[in-house]
Amino acid sequence: MARSPSARVRLRDLVPGLKVGAWPTGPKNGITDVAGVLVHTESIHSPDGSVNTGVTTILPRKDWFNNACYAGVFRYNGSGEMTGSHWIEETGLLHSPIILTNSFAVGNCYTGIYQYAIENHGAADGSVDWFLLPVVGETFDGFLNDLTKFAVTPQHVVNGIKAASSDPVPEGNTGGGTGMLCQGFKGGTGTSSRVVPGYDSKGNDKSYTVAALVQANYGRMQHLHITGIPVGRILAAEAEKKKEAAKAKAEYDAAKDQRDGSIIIVLATDAPLSPIQLQRLAKRATGGLSRVGGYGHNPSGDIFMAFSTANEIPVQTVGANHRSVDPFKANALVTETIDDSTINALFEGAADATEEAIYNTLCMAESLTGHKGFHVESLPLDKVKNILEKHITLEATIKEEL
Repeated sequence: MARSPSARVRLRDLVPGLKVGAWPTGPKNGITDVAGVLVHTESIHSPDGSVNTGVTTILPRKDWFNNACYAGVFRYNGSGEMTGSHWIEETGLLHSPIILTNSFAVGNCYTGIYQYAIENHGAADGSVDWFLLPVVGETFDGFLNDLTKFAVTPQHVVNGIKAASSDPVPEGNTGGGTGMLCQGFKGGTGTSSRVVPGYDSKGNDKSYTVAALVQANYGRMQHLHITGIPVGRILAAEAEKKKEAAKAKAEYDAAKDQRDGSIIIVLATDAPLSPIQLQRLAKRATGGLSRVGGYGHNPSGDIFMAFSTANEIPVQTVGANHRSVDPFKANALVTETIDDSTINALFEGAADATEEAIYNTLCMAESLTGHKGFHVESLPLDKVKNILEKHITLEATIKEEL
């Protein structure tokens, strides 16, 4: 298992002063900037290098089992899986961890959520009187990972739920993104956040956070843009001049011809949004993905979810052993929602956080040799830094002349 020896840094640390959108980031510039959201990543490797996979666990809140979040789902291209999405579209409620993993591990991760729920919420007599549809999203890592080993187990999910924290999320070759490819280079896990101004329901000043976590496994080098600059075309042209680099690029493109790959994007916010508004927010992730170079090709699974932690919706209220409401007597809940005509900054923040989360994926991911010796290089940060700084200097010069 070969890894890049060079230090990996996030895009803002690579090129200080580079701007991605207009809104500031949160203190961690990640999804755990949204208060209450907890994340854990676990990477799985085998000594012989054939297994390179993992699990990313996102808890929308600590008590996800009893108190749902409002949520919405958007499908940009549907050649992929996110379990539980029908129920979210039906009710607008998310009351499950969100697990991200590889395509062949969906079943074990699904079982893992149930295993945790039974261990922690099961009745003493072994009966189950609650309702839960696990949410598991996947992307295909079969070029760097031997999927036939079924390395991800239900226990990995149980461990992830128990260990999830508000710490900054490890990026690059981590969690479910461990074996993924992105835009001609090593892909994986990345995150970013934005803080936008607003008001609470009483008219007081209040800022809201919107953040993205991506599992990126899509795209071609020639389509890669970073803050509008065609970095991929520049690097591809350079690769064509070098025999080994050209060979590696050809192998990558051949792999993507067989199965283009996918991206799962999870958006979290503390702004009080309704399920319909969260569907709309999830759609805005497409703007960020498109800026980087994602087209949503036919064999790609591009599935986006957005959830809000602002409202707590009680669930598990009609079980045989703990009924607290009568399902035939309509019971009103008091919730808050943002005025639709004031939602634009949240839409912008969702797109910008998605865009930067993908950049952070690429910048933090390390070169990897995996299953059958297939090798993928990481994004060459020194070359990218040089390209971006040249364009920044040129842009500054043009502004001075104007």
